[in-house]
Amino acid sequence: MSRPEDRRSALARRIRARKLTIAPGVFDMISARVADRAGFDALYMTGYGIAASHLGLPDAGLVSYSEMVGRAARICAGVRTPLIADADTGFGGLLNVRHTVRGYEAAGVAAIQIEDQEFPKKCGHAPGRRVVPLDDMVRKVEVAVDARDSNDFLVIARTDSRSSLGLDEAIRRGQAFAKAGADVVFIEAPESEAEFERIGREIDAPLLANMVEGGFSPVLPTETLARLGFAIAIYPGTGFLAAAKTLESVYGHLKANGSSVALEAESFSIGEMHELMGFDEVWEFEKQWAGPD
Repeated sequence: MSRPEDRRSALARRIRARKLTIAPGVFDMISARVADRAGFDALYMTGYGIAASHLGLPDAGLVSYSEMVGRAARICAGVRTPLIADADTGFGGLLNVRHTVRGYEAAGVAAIQIEDQEFPKKCGHAPGRRVVPLDDMVRKVEVAVDARDSNDFLVIARTDSRSSLGLDEAIRRGQAFAKAGADVVFIEAPESEAEFERIGREIDAPLLANMVEGGFSPVLPTETLARLGFAIAIYPGTGFLAAAKTLESVYGHLKANGSSVALEAESFSIGEMHELMGFDEVWEFEKQWAGPD
């Protein structure tokens, strides 16, 4: 297993070189293990997915710092791929932001995302989001940058102002975040390819694109995002949306038929699941230490 600092430096080099990095959303250890062995250059711990899978609640500021950092630490300990982790608004004021940055870095996270929404925040592709004054978020970015131990621990600054205040304000905020020291700027919910293009043209910083199927933004091809200058494309919901639909189908079949016979959904065998979860290492340990029956 690679060291957290090695993962951080590898991701930081990619992002600073503005090589487009695709990061699938992970929301529990099954999704994290599957994504990890697929060979991505980064994973993205989605706040929506954690709220849904851990609490069964909407992404509306209901998951605490302790719950989020604990899950980030568990994912980091179980994967080899650098983890980008959602940290909502930093879970409070400036002192909370400092505590959050230090906690996420200690957990092994490679990059932290902090946004400018008012608390309690909402999903970036849900209505009713409101943002704090620009100066307040700039101070959060400055505190976050100052609080980290390593410059390779990337600070991603997100604005949700596009939906309520317009693209001009969102770009103004993104430019201010970059000036304050953010390593990556994230303009949430552009509404067209032309808006993504303008963001890429007017903000001189590595940029993040949020690709949410059915959300406010179009899902753009990889080649387009790379051409427009984006350094990260996250797909936070792709995994859990597919998982929820598959579960609905499988459980519906089981309820209707009283059996899994003739189930058409694709599925791991139990042997494949053993392999994913690392049973091979358990069996090797038992062979070495348990002795003959």
